Formats: sequence, structure tokens, C-alpha cells
Amino acid sequence: MNPNYQKTIYACFVGYIVQAIVNNFVPLLFLTFESTYGIPLSQITMLITFNFGIQLLVDLLSAGFVDKIGYRASILLAHILSAAGLLGLAVLPELLPSAYAGLLVSVMIYALGGGLLEVLISPIMESCPTDNKEQAMSLLHSFYCWGHVGVVLLSTLFFRIFGIENWKVLTCIWIIIPVVNAFIFAKAPIAPLVDEGETGMSMRELCRNRVFWLLMLMMLCSGASEQSVSQWASTFAERGLGVSKTLGDLAGPMTFAVLMGSARAFYGKFGDRIDLDSFMIGSGILCILSYLMISLSPSPALSLVGCGICGLSVGIMWPGSFSKAAASIRNGGTALFALLALAGDLGCSSGPTLVGYISSIASNDLKMGILTAVIFPVLLVTGILVLRKPKAEELADR
Repeated sequence: MNPNYQKTIYACFVGYIVQAIVNNFVPLLFLTFESTYGIPLSQITMLITFNFGIQLLVDLLSAGFVDKIGYRASILLAHILSAAGLLGLAVLPELLPSAYAGLLVSVMIYALGGGLLEVLISPIMESCPTDNKEQAMSLLHSFYCWGHVGVVLLSTLFFRIFGIENWKVLTCIWIIIPVVNAFIFAKAPIAPLVDEGETGMSMRELCRNRVFWLLMLMMLCSGASEQSVSQWASTFAERGLGVSKTLGDLAGPMTFAVLMGSARAFYGKFGDRIDLDSFMIGSGILCILSYLMISLSPSPALSLVGCGICGLSVGIMWPGSFSKAAASIRNGGTALFALLALAGDLGCSSGPTLVGYISSIASNDLKMGILTAVIFPVLLVTGILVLRKPKAEELADR
């Protein structure tokens, strides 16, 4: 590999840490926003919906403009918007007549950056001349997990030492990461995603490809398999073990994120010795077993262990599906990665929604909701088995 591209790879790793900051820092401040600005939690929780809604919109629209302005300009814009949105959190609530309006504007700005990062980082990494792209992609996506863990642990440590009232100082510290990474991307080489003399497929061409729809289903199921449990892990810990919110977050979502990142790092290290399809199928089966363990175990402690096993099992699903898409559909271009990101985000939203809906019908029985969501890893394993068939290559050319 050209040694110059090592800088690009490192910048991609940090890019996913930036996205982790964007998605996971503000939820730590919800109660602070409530007490400081007098904003009810019903409005504050809308910040999450607004964040991911904007990111979904960016997923959908990015294929139309990224190729026009170029990957370098787009990735720089993503980092600038992420930094600007975080800065807005510390400034705009006091500047605007309404503190809530200031928060919404800030979230909108960094959500635009976060959405662009999700669309751009994977194809930039895919374009680098690495020896084993599946390994590189898995290792790349592990950095979102480590970023998530780092944001929660370092922020919690900062608040314990300096006090939650100094959250604006910490916000400005987090801004340093996207700013520095923007300078790195400004000079790092970015290889073309599509070979010279060829053009990427349009959305219409992709939609006519049968394998594309199978890959979209796999991405949706990857996101849903991951978030259906991740979003409820803290609740399992709090209700089942009777621990505090802080301990619940550490025992639930943090354990989930660490094990998910570990699975991705493991494949990133040893993927050259492991068949991706076999690893994904094995992970999918383990995911199904973890769902059954969570929902059918009579012991709350065993259900929590099932949550951790689920984190380990879903690690390869998202990056693995990206890698299979790049290998199955040549010259998919920006449109392919943008639509895959859209499908993944829809899964991240629909999975927890299904769990919550079924749980409410079943008298707030979360286990029943999780049991219903087992359909997602089942469909994912089915999709991989279908894609393995020799006919898949024939379908991809149609």
C-alpha cells in the first residue's frame, strides 16, 4: 500500500470518532438542559429525533451533490459542520431568544455533519489501496464503538472532577477533534471510488439491480439487530438488577459497545484468515441465540449477559454488509454507499420502534418486544446465504 494513504486511513478512523461525539455527547446533557434552561424533557428528547431525522435526509440527498463537489470538499464540510454544531451548543442558547431554538439549530448543524460523515467515511476507506478491504472496513467501524465508549467515560470523568456546570468547556474540548481531523483530510490523498474512465451507477440503475435490494435488506437488518437491543440495554440493567442510572448505562450500553467494538477489531486483525460470509453467518446465529436468551431467560442477570453477547454478535454485521456491497456491485459509487447508509439508519430507527411498540401492547414487557425483533437477525442470515449462491454474480450484472 502507498504509505501516503496511511494518513487517510487514520483520518477515517478519527472521522468515526467525530460521529460518535456528535451522536452521543448531547444525550449526556439532557438533565442539565432541563435544569439550566427550563426545557421539559418531552422537548429535549426531540433533539434525538431531529438529529437522526436530519442524518436520514442527508443519506438520501448526498448522492446528488457529493460527486459534484468532490469527496475532499464534502469530507471537509462534514467536519466543519460537526465542529460548528458543537460550538453552537455552547453559544447559541444564550444568543437566541429561545434556548431551545439555539439547541435545535446546533443539533441541525452537527447532524448535517454527522450524516455526511456516515456517507463519506466508508467509501473513502474503501477506495484506499489496502491489502484486505474487509479487514480495514471492520477495523474502521470499530472506532465508532471506541468513540462512543470514550465520549461517555471521559465526559463522566470530566463532570466528576470539574462539575457538570462546566459542560461548555468540555464541549469546546471535543471541538478540537473535528477541527484537527479536517486539517488532516485537507492534505491526505483520497483515491477515486470508481476506476478512471468509468462512472458510478445512478440510483435508477441501482434500483434495477436485484442484489442491491438484498443488500439494502441486509443493511436494514444490521442496524435493527444492533439497536433493538442496544437502546434497551440500560433499561434491562436498571429494572432487572435494580442499579442506578449511571451503573445501568455502564452495565448495559457501555458493555454492548465495548463487545461490539471488540468483534470489529478482532476481524480487523485476523480477517485475512477468516471467510467473511462464514463469520457473518456465525455472528448472525449467535445474535439469534442472544435474542432468545434475553427474551426467554427467567433470570434478569442472564438476560443482561444476553445483551452483552448480542453486542459481540452484531459487530461484523454493518461493516460486513458494506464490504459485501462493494464487492458485489462494482462501480456502485457514491449512490450505493449513500443508500446503504440510509437503509442502515432506517434499521436503527425501526428496530427499537418495533421493540417499543410490541412491548407496549404486551403490557410493557420488553422481553416480548425483543423476541419479536429476532426476525431481523434471521432475515440477515437468510440474505447472506442467498447472496453466497453463484447466481448472485449473475443477478448483479443485470
